Amino acid sequence: MKILVLGAAAGGGLPQWNCGCRNCADARAGIIPPQTQSALAASGAKGAWVLLNASPDIRDQLARAPALRPAGLRGTPIEAVVLTNGDVDHVAGLLTLREKTGFELYATPEILDALSRNPIFGVLDPTLVTRRPVALGGAIDAAGMRIETFAVPGKVPLYQEAGEVKTAEIGETTIGLRLSAGGRIAYYIPGCAAVPDDLLARLADADLLLFDGTVWENDEMPRLGAGAKTGLRMGHSPISGPEGSLERLSGIKARKIYIHINNTNPIFQPDSPERQVLKRSGWEVAADGMEIEL
Repeated sequence: MKILVLGAAAGGGLPQWNCGCRNCADARAGIIPPQTQSALAASGAKGAWVLLNASPDIRDQLARAPALRPAGLRGTPIEAVVLTNGDVDHVAGLLTLREKTGFELYATPEILDALSRNPIFGVLDPTLVTRRPVALGGAIDAAGMRIETFAVPGKVPLYQEAGEVKTAEIGETTIGLRLSAGGRIAYYIPGCAAVPDDLLARLADADLLLFDGTVWENDEMPRLGAGAKTGLRMGHSPISGPEGSLERLSGIKARKIYIHINNTNPIFQPDSPERQVLKRSGWEVAADGMEIEL
């Protein structure tokens, strides 16, 4: 199984267009590498790929990945797109994939319903792009892999918020993916508001875990003056703290990589104390263009 990190950053990317935090300033200056918005490509068969989420940056991401380029005048090695939620940073790239080439689009019924209620996604020709609902606990066979879905704590997309928002709801709005091929197993969970015991048990067979690394501390954005919402309010468990993902996932014996990293997160800085904590704990930080082979 091969996995390409197309984008490592959270919504807005690095640098974010309207942000002057240290990370964004350093990315603009070339001190640290810029990163596009979170998405993966995965394959278990030669010449066939699946996109895991469709980032707003997808055009440039595909252009930088030779394995994902068309072999002729028209076409694509991409068989399918699988969505883990309906957030803008995971679905807006679908609008770029409207150029009359077919693929399968998989998501939970609730995520597909969110797309169907927005007429702009009608640019995806239904005779070419087949929308296939996948129930929680369901499986997809594509590109030589089995991709299984499961619920993780999360919330509805920002554009669906109304009234009191449940930020750690278990349902169809936020899912994780289990990829298996050739006897190896990878998990992709770019959004997760908590790490309950049942999720820990599920991850016990992982060879690779790509997990939500949005913020280092829950109050990171308010403390820096970069936003009013905490990580948990945005539906993302912080990395640090007694209930943070670093501590909760410490017993998982797999290659572990943080992805979907917010522009304010200090782990983008290679020499930061936080990055050194991750190194000592056996974690890696995703970066655009990272290639993983299992």
